[in-house]
Amino acid sequence: MMKIAVLTDSSAYLTQADIDRYHIYVVNDPVLFGNHVYHENVDLDSDKFYAMLKTEHVTPTTSQASNGEVQRVLDQALADGYDTAIVVGLSSGISGFISNVTAYAPSVTDIDVHVWDSRIACSGAGNQVLLAAALAEKGMSVDEIFERLAQLRETTKVMFVVDDMRHLMRTGRISNGQSLIGTMLQIKPMLAFTPEGKIVATGRERQMKRAFTTITTNFHKVVDSVDYPLRVSIVDANNPQMKAQWLAAGAAEFPSVTFEDSIIGPLIGVHTGEKAMGFIYARDWQSFLN
Repeated sequence: MMKIAVLTDSSAYLTQADIDRYHIYVVNDPVLFGNHVYHENVDLDSDKFYAMLKTEHVTPTTSQASNGEVQRVLDQALADGYDTAIVVGLSSGISGFISNVTAYAPSVTDIDVHVWDSRIACSGAGNQVLLAAALAEKGMSVDEIFERLAQLRETTKVMFVVDDMRHLMRTGRISNGQSLIGTMLQIKPMLAFTPEGKIVATGRERQMKRAFTTITTNFHKVVDSVDYPLRVSIVDANNPQMKAQWLAAGAAEFPSVTFEDSIIGPLIGVHTGEKAMGFIYARDWQSFLN
């Protein structure tokens, strides 16, 4: 029977407890301030990154983890007794990680590599990683795991709000941002991922509070339209007080929904800027384990 390892990149922002529980392998993404390269989980955490965003004179940029780093993690999985690897990565619509690994995979020897595009970011990708790892633990095949991942991905959506549009414009990660330029300093752009995994603007509000009201209004329609359990991740870019408010309000308004919290860490924070907030929802990944 094949033994499947699950790899992801660090922008899934999994907790160490989940990484340990499901034996997940993580490729740490690089973030650059000028010529200095940092790596998530190695020498750059969220606190340090958002502090540097305020104090550094250069604006940060991102890159993809190198093939050498991916190979190093695959070698570790091989040494641990795995013969197959599923790589679940950040949306190919905003990152080259998936396409790079897909191109590199045929050259990998000794371990059979299969690549899965989450088409989303942060815990939206993270919950796909957790599902893959939990199913691999149950002894499911790659095809069986991918079938359930496809069902989870199909239901995974995000409504998020950035405090400042300039970061997404600067990094080129928004497909229709031009229409917002005229008023971007006075508004909070509301954004989503397309089915292909690209970021698009869907609306605008003048306050975060109004944005959250719009999100919950839209989410009521989602809750009313589905016949499966839902899980929501509230994610923040160094905005913990607002995250606590969104979590409390969401849990009170939607008692049948599981709420959890995660972060917008350095790699994604380069594109969103500080204070961004996200409401990521999907069918509860744990409901696919039965």
